[in-house]
Amino acid sequence: MLAGFGAATREWFTAAFAAPTAAQAGAWRSVAAGHNALVVAPTGSGKTLAAFLWSLDRLAKETPPAEARQRCRVLYVSPLKALAVDVERNLRAPLAGIRQAATRLGVAPPDITVGMRTGDTPADERRAFARTPPDILITTPESLFLLLTSAARDSLRGIETVIVDEVHAVAGTKRGAHLALSLERLDELLATPAQRIGLSATVRPIDVCARFLGGARPVDVVQPRSSKTIEVSVQVPVEDMTRLDEQEQPPDDLGGPGGPRRPSIWPAVEERVFSLIRAHRSTIVFTNSRRSAERLCARLNELAAAELEAAAADGGAPVRAPRQPAEVMAQSGAAAGAAPVIARAHHGSVSREERKHIEEALKSGQLPAVVATSSLELGIDMGAVDLVVQIEAPPSVAAGLQRVGRAGHQVGAVSRGVVFPKHRGDLLSCTVVAERMAEGAIEELHYPRNPLDVLAQQIVAMVALEPWRLGDLAVLVRRAAPFAELPDSALHAVLDMLSGRYPSTAFAELRPRLVWDRATDVLTGRPGAQRLAVTSGGTIPDRGLFGVFLAGAERAARVGELDEEMVYESRVGDVFLLGSSSWRIEEITPDRVLVSPAPGQAARMPFWKGDQLGRPVELGRAIGARVRALLRQDDQTATAALRAGGLDDWAAGNLMAYLREQKVATRSLPDDRTVVVERFRDELGDWRLAVHSVLGARVNGPWALAIGRRLAERYGVDAQVMPSDDGIVVRLPDTADEPPGADVVVFDPDEIAQLVEESVGTSALFAARFRECAARSLLLPRRDPRRRQPLWQQRQRAAQLLDVAREYADFPVTLEAARECLQDVFDQPALAELMRDLTARKVRLVEVESERPSPFARSLLFGYVGAFLYEGDAPLAERRAAALALDSGLLGELLGRVDLRELLDPTVLAETERQLRWLTEQRRPRDAEDVVELLRVVGDLGEAELAERGAPVEWLTELESARRVLRVRIAGEERWVGVEDAARLRDALGVALPVGVAEAYLTPVADPLGDLVARYARTHGPFAAATCAARFGLGVFVVEQALRRLATTGRVVSGEFAPDSVGTQWCDAEVLRLLRRRSLAALRREIEPVPPRA
Repeated sequence: MLAGFGAATREWFTAAFAAPTAAQAGAWRSVAAGHNALVVAPTGSGKTLAAFLWSLDRLAKETPPAEARQRCRVLYVSPLKALAVDVERNLRAPLAGIRQAATRLGVAPPDITVGMRTGDTPADERRAFARTPPDILITTPESLFLLLTSAARDSLRGIETVIVDEVHAVAGTKRGAHLALSLERLDELLATPAQRIGLSATVRPIDVCARFLGGARPVDVVQPRSSKTIEVSVQVPVEDMTRLDEQEQPPDDLGGPGGPRRPSIWPAVEERVFSLIRAHRSTIVFTNSRRSAERLCARLNELAAAELEAAAADGGAPVRAPRQPAEVMAQSGAAAGAAPVIARAHHGSVSREERKHIEEALKSGQLPAVVATSSLELGIDMGAVDLVVQIEAPPSVAAGLQRVGRAGHQVGAVSRGVVFPKHRGDLLSCTVVAERMAEGAIEELHYPRNPLDVLAQQIVAMVALEPWRLGDLAVLVRRAAPFAELPDSALHAVLDMLSGRYPSTAFAELRPRLVWDRATDVLTGRPGAQRLAVTSGGTIPDRGLFGVFLAGAERAARVGELDEEMVYESRVGDVFLLGSSSWRIEEITPDRVLVSPAPGQAARMPFWKGDQLGRPVELGRAIGARVRALLRQDDQTATAALRAGGLDDWAAGNLMAYLREQKVATRSLPDDRTVVVERFRDELGDWRLAVHSVLGARVNGPWALAIGRRLAERYGVDAQVMPSDDGIVVRLPDTADEPPGADVVVFDPDEIAQLVEESVGTSALFAARFRECAARSLLLPRRDPRRRQPLWQQRQRAAQLLDVAREYADFPVTLEAARECLQDVFDQPALAELMRDLTARKVRLVEVESERPSPFARSLLFGYVGAFLYEGDAPLAERRAAALALDSGLLGELLGRVDLRELLDPTVLAETERQLRWLTEQRRPRDAEDVVELLRVVGDLGEAELAERGAPVEWLTELESARRVLRVRIAGEERWVGVEDAARLRDALGVALPVGVAEAYLTPVADPLGDLVARYARTHGPFAAATCAARFGLGVFVVEQALRRLATTGRVVSGEFAPDSVGTQWCDAEVLRLLRRRSLAALRREIEPVPPRA
């Protein structure tokens, strides 16, 4: 196999390695033949060298191109910045080895350069890339998108090979869909499409992953038989998980004293993990949340300190415990008094510099352990890690394999892992996950189909740099696997949205991002489109996190980041843990938290809010099948089978006791063929239903929506329904009717999908996903990319947009939020299959009424209580839809409201109206594009009105020639209008349209007159109906009717507002709020206190 390589490469490889691995040999055959290749092998199979060595050899043998923009020939894309850094480091050995071998052979040593481009790359290095590109560029999906959307893309025109690492980690996400389009955009720059090489851990089905990598092109799959050995055990550190030692609770979140003592398994888990760390050279402990990582890490270090004190007290030689890394101490200034550490916390909210120090300390052997979240899950080479510990069941079998694969990372080494369950319900999940890890039974991969928010963002980025013909753009988009079946209707809806053709003038706040010439089907970016794409691009949701920085540092030394809700609950002087260090809050600004080191002080545990991934249905069915198999066996046989599957004696004993107790309580247990509906009363006497279903939250979530809908219709109350991976909890007020039973959970298989689709739009999940989709679609751009955007502001802006969009079923962001909920978050086919099986009695439905919750129900209730501590994206529009429609005028009379004429400042009113009508200097159009925006927002304007706003006739003539504005007659005078208003004006006012208006602009809209009147209200202060009627040449009664319809939806209000008004006036609700706020501010300025005389 090495015969195809150059002499220098062969000599280095044979000196460094005994022979190629099977993955390397297979990959080199495909790559040498010029094929695209997907290399699928477990961690520690030499995949990185499999992907790179052929390219390194070619670069070594070939003379670099003379033209700078052709120099960069190999592009490596990593989903993690840390992995990118790791690969750059790992390339040094082969590059140095090939150079030395070439020198020994008497040939000119190659000068192969490697560059990095990530979010952490300094500005001067980014500029240098455009001038002198490296031979090999290492980057991330987000940085590749930025390169393709800037002038630096010219430096990518020589790319011949693209290596995508950890394909499985991105393929099933919107980040993967975004990357797939970026790779197609890259190919569009090249004379010949680049050869693609994908590296993946074990994945299923392989053809789906290959299709994602290659798009429309064929891909060779290289998947040699795996000789990797994985040993996973499940351990419980107590004999009986229902009889636990009492533990004093840690200090509360406000820094107060610890709470009352209560039973907890944590002390036993912490001590066992500590013992395992001591017994191994290097350990990674994985948890499923950042808070758990910080908490466990703090306790491990306390145990290490206690051990040292005990050893010193006994007069013996102290046990070795490493000090904190010198780099960290230099930053914190706390080296002298710092407690020894045995572990450090590593997660996404710890700063990049801190994470780098932690990784280096673990690799070098200075640090015995790291407690991490998924931040260390992917293929970073962590050196001689010989044990992985997992606290709580991993989110999936695939994630568990990735994590345990961090141990024994080298070729041929054994990967060992120990899993500790947190409670008895978790023990069942841990058991099945561990068994399936040993079998390699990973979950199926699915990539998102046609994510319209990602499409919108990439289209803006494409047209920002050069015009695109619609047909060419559609061909490029459909080459990417996630968009291969994109319908024309969806593409056109996205382009309508981006070009400003909205279904209502209520969307006026959304600025168009491109121009779609309907006559030529050419798409052109509007001014600011490129800046918008690079400052607001990407797919990772913005949660408004606060950066944490060291106070008083000359350079902004970043410590990490905190959740917005935690910061709102914090005060100056509070001490919290982050990255296993204690920090005191010195100052809280709108953008950041300034801290100083606080070593040795009692500290709060931080918390972060985040989405929990639902259990895959395949894993749920496997858990059910395991329960069913265990119950068919006698205790002795079942316990022996569990021990053979990796459970220790206490784990097996606790699991069997748990299942026995549940069987006594409910007679039947939920499994893959049984659903148990348990009914009992809570302490208030209200009914609770526990629907025990093992299929996971992706099935139980949509099922809960349908149950909530049915209960609301049947009982007329908003029942509290909460799904989880293990079932659904329902709380209903006590009623005189028959108590709720199994009949509320069974649905017609053909109707369940429609019920869920009708119910999802009013859920908190939909509101949250709508916000994220709107941001990805660039409809909620970051106002200043350098400043933090508070999450509550994002929610507020998204809720306002959702209020408007909810009325239009074909608005792309609404469609995408619904698609994401129904397809990516929920498993609708599995739910429909469950309903069919229940109807056909293939799955039993067992109904039980009990005096008190069963053991399984107690686990469900624990999650139910926690879910209501915070309500994230409670949808405002749903509350409004449920409220009574009240006449605001009558209500005002009843309540005796203050007369707003006394409050509104005439100066404020006049200045605000000038701003709304674009009459201020700041609003003057700078070019023809601004004139289009002016007509879109303000509406029809005469030539004199346009001249007053600084729009010359030449611009109007130019736009008229391009069919982007029209000249029409309204109310007996000639006015200019945007072409998007053509159908609206025709249908509302009977305006005669000029010949040649594109068919797309002639489609009728839902409420043409309402749209015109609403826009008039939005661009004026308080006005009389007669004034608006005169503007459009309509009767006053007709306009009043339109205003009353708008008033019922809360978009306008009536009253007497202006100080000199006579009779009823109308005003846009948002404009009135703005006037009131500004008038109050002006009033406060007038009555500022005067300082007392000395």
